[in-house]
Amino acid sequence: MDRITIGNLSVSRFIIGGNPFSGIAHQGAERDSEMAHYYTTARIKEAYRKAEEAGVNTHIGRSDRHIIHTLMEYWDEGGTIQWIAQTCPSEGTIAQGIEKALKGGASACFIHGGVMDHYHANNRLGEIPREIERIKAAGIAAGVAMHNPDVMVWAEANLDVDFYMCSYYRAGARRKDPAYHPGATEYFLPEDRAAMVRAIHSTARPVIHYKIMAAGRDEPKRAFEFVARNMRPIDATCVGIYTGDNPNMIEENVALLDKYRTEAAPAAAADHA
Repeated sequence: MDRITIGNLSVSRFIIGGNPFSGIAHQGAERDSEMAHYYTTARIKEAYRKAEEAGVNTHIGRSDRHIIHTLMEYWDEGGTIQWIAQTCPSEGTIAQGIEKALKGGASACFIHGGVMDHYHANNRLGEIPREIERIKAAGIAAGVAMHNPDVMVWAEANLDVDFYMCSYYRAGARRKDPAYHPGATEYFLPEDRAAMVRAIHSTARPVIHYKIMAAGRDEPKRAFEFVARNMRPIDATCVGIYTGDNPNMIEENVALLDKYRTEAAPAAAADHA
């Protein structure tokens, strides 16, 4: 699998996402519970191993005790997957999330997309630059996530980040609360995906495309074909994996991305001829 560069990191084009590991499905409270019960430490480590065998070298996961403990076990057993940490509003402040990421061995860290959307809605984005500096001062790559393309407009003008995490869908409003709440109504609209893709193509920074399957609502082949046609050479994609549905999901998803990127390359070359 080919790789991109984020800061001083070499990152696989496909990144394994950790929401299912933490019981976050965006498919209702019952599905959240199913994933939380399924993903024991042993099963998460098995997913990491399968990912590495498929050429994936990066995991994106929450900076919480559960993920940090599992990664430390995995690394102690010889695993080498690198961790891009996401701050967690349910676990404390941005600064506390960053501190946990640093202590846990993260190779990069970004501010949670719900937090960025919440701060944007409440005119608090002026607090973000100092948090980015906190990450960069530790010597690791720093980024921000978002569901709202307007956040990118602000970030481009005000932040010195190494990368963005861009959700294809806004899903739910975060004005009152930045955190995800199981069972809350969420929306996955095609016009939101189109708006985010336009935003992605407006920046020169690397972007990690996420929620490309609308949290499991879109058919994988169509989703990977779309992302392959819309990711730039400097971009990657992060996909949450639930092997409880399909034990071969990691290998199949990696193969789909490779297939559609190969097919998209001639079309991209023709567009620029």
